Amino acid sequence: MPQSITIQDIYIYPVKSLKGIRIKTAVLEKRGLQHDRRWMLVDEKNHFLSQREISELTLFDLIQTNDGFKITHPIANNSEFILPFTIEQGKHINVTIWDDICPAIEYEEASNWFSKQLNIKCKLVYMPDTSNRYVEKEFAHNNEITSFSDGYPLLLISQESLNELNKNLTSPIEMIRFRPNIVISGSYAFEEDLWKIININKIEITVAKPCERCVIPTINPLTGKKEKKINTALSKFRMRENKIYFGQNLLPNNTGIITCGEELTKVE
Repeated sequence: MPQSITIQDIYIYPVKSLKGIRIKTAVLEKRGLQHDRRWMLVDEKNHFLSQREISELTLFDLIQTNDGFKITHPIANNSEFILPFTIEQGKHINVTIWDDICPAIEYEEASNWFSKQLNIKCKLVYMPDTSNRYVEKEFAHNNEITSFSDGYPLLLISQESLNELNKNLTSPIEMIRFRPNIVISGSYAFEEDLWKIININKIEITVAKPCERCVIPTINPLTGKKEKKINTALSKFRMRENKIYFGQNLLPNNTGIITCGEELTKVE
């Protein structure tokens, strides 16, 4: 058994389906990492948009500043927009993400900017603290909430699991395609599948369920083009009941600070 398992990388994705930001230290809140997926694009019917429909979203770059996030679109003449961490004023609307309907606040200025960059009518919305989106009851333990993630507060993947996948590809891919929040190293490949409860810096975290993978990992983050070979390779050894699984969804049992380099311990 490896001597220690450590946190290799931490990522947040401030706007759902846009590029992530690697950070060294993160605040873990009830609904996930601070600033993670608190913003989301929706269409004219207030239904969420993601790379599944608009693969171009992966091309937007984000940089965290003291006041928020600088978003740039390199294809559109490096047009940029400064997005604050939070907003309190704006039009209050209900938005749909999968089977959930959530209260949100539209940031009209950002809506106009994204509509221009994408050449479609869309809105950028923020999830305020008063908006509680609950994890599906089948896997929840204590009425946990999440942000505009696909369904859970955190996603964990081990570097060793990605290494195992890359053995089956002619050209290796990077972890960022799978959009994890926590990347660990020092474990066996897919050892995370066996865990039930883990601990990071006195934060107890429940391993809720494996993450079902969609088309997003096949999208090249540099080009926005789909490469079916990734899911084809995964299907050979990570498919169960016609679904591909890669990574584990997590539920934090308490809050705190997590930092790259910290040790992860298996409780159960």
